[in-house]
Amino acid sequence: MAKLAFLGLGVMGYPMAGHLAAKGHQVVVYNRNPAKSAAWVAQHGGTAAATPREAANGAEFVMACVGNDDDLRSICLGDDGAFAGMKDAMFVDHTTVSAAVTRELSTIAAGQGLGFVDAPVSGGQAGAENGVLSVMCGGTQADYDRAEPVIAAYARICRRLGESGAGQLAKMMNQIAIAGLVQGLAEALAFGEKAGLDGEAVVEVISQGAAGSWQMMNRHKTMLTGKFDHGFAVDWMRKDLKICLEAADQIGASLPVTALVDQFYKDVQRMGGNRNDTSSLIRRLK
Repeated sequence: MAKLAFLGLGVMGYPMAGHLAAKGHQVVVYNRNPAKSAAWVAQHGGTAAATPREAANGAEFVMACVGNDDDLRSICLGDDGAFAGMKDAMFVDHTTVSAAVTRELSTIAAGQGLGFVDAPVSGGQAGAENGVLSVMCGGTQADYDRAEPVIAAYARICRRLGESGAGQLAKMMNQIAIAGLVQGLAEALAFGEKAGLDGEAVVEVISQGAAGSWQMMNRHKTMLTGKFDHGFAVDWMRKDLKICLEAADQIGASLPVTALVDQFYKDVQRMGGNRNDTSSLIRRLK
């Protein structure tokens, strides 16, 4: 068992840190809102720290799951940043950020003798709570081999996909694939409703064929009933798709469907759906 720090206790980080504690690791948590840290400690034990540096002090592994590039830099760098408190330790970043900031921080970490693995996750709030996330990793083989047994506390599958930044690029592929799938499902369900069909009955049939997907099985009922409270918000999806589109421009890839669906999510935001989950695309069609 290891001494760990976990930085960021949002809808994903809170249960992920809980799985680490349940596995017997000694966990110190940090969250920008200290009340969330206090609630976590009351539920799982461990201790809370006032700064990322304090949390990372003496830790063998520092795990992070925050919001965006700037948030990640703020918890890593500076006098109160995690890197200042780490020695011969491993930083594992579960945040979905740009590959550019990953490589930047990985280089800084290496210069300080620290390991660094970018390890964004997929599976949503339910995956985090149930400990069955898919984890896409980038970094050296040695760093990955050291981090993987710890990540296993909340992973159904964990793979190294290349050097630093590869995990973030893989997460971009994940979000690109989801965007098109959710829009297609939204259109199908809205079409069926206007045609007078029982959407649930139709999905029972078509989900067993080539149209079946995780989104269809897990989101069709709530999409039909207009319930969009599954955790991963439209605001965060737009942040992720912006990263995808910027990366596509840099490497010369074409993402026409992703660009279109990004604008559809913008419509949902204008409808007041910023905190709706990503399946709320169907709101535009009703």
